[in-house]
Amino acid sequence: MKLILREDVENLGKGGDLVDVKPGYGRNFLLPRGLAVAANTKNVRELDHQKSVASAKAAKLKASAEAVAKRLAETPVVLKRKAGEQDKLFGSVTAIDIAEALAARGLQLDRRSIDLAEPIKTIGDFEVPVKLHHEVVGKARVKVEAEG
Repeated sequence: MKLILREDVENLGKGGDLVDVKPGYGRNFLLPRGLAVAANTKNVRELDHQKSVASAKAAKLKASAEAVAKRLAETPVVLKRKAGEQDKLFGSVTAIDIAEALAARGLQLDRRSIDLAEPIKTIGDFEVPVKLHHEVVGKARVKVEAEG
C-alpha cells in the first residue's frame, strides 16, 4: 500500500515522504490517526506542489540571509569600554552588546544568532560569526576601543 506521510513517523519516514507499507499497518494505524493519506494521483500532485512552494520559500529565505550577511560585512561596529593595563577590559563585550550596536546601525538581529564563544575581554579587532540561516554564516566586524 502506497501512502504519503503527513507527519514524521518513527522508523518509517518524514512528513511528505511517499512510503510503501503493508495494508494492515496503513489501514489500521496510519490512516485512522491522520498520519498519512492515500497516494492517489491528486495527493501526489498536491505533494509535489507543496514541495515546490517550500523549496521556493527556502530559496527566498536563503537569499535574504545572504543579503543580510553582505550588509553585516559592510557594517563595522565600534564599541568603547573602560580598559586597564595590558588592554584588558573592566567587564566584557557580550553578544547582547554587539546586537544592540548593530541595531543602532539598522541591523536587527537576535542576540542568540551571534555565535560568540566567550565574551570579548580585550581591546582589538574581532570577527564574530553570526548564524543567519542554516547554510549562511555572516561575519560581524567588531572593534573594541579604550574609553577616554
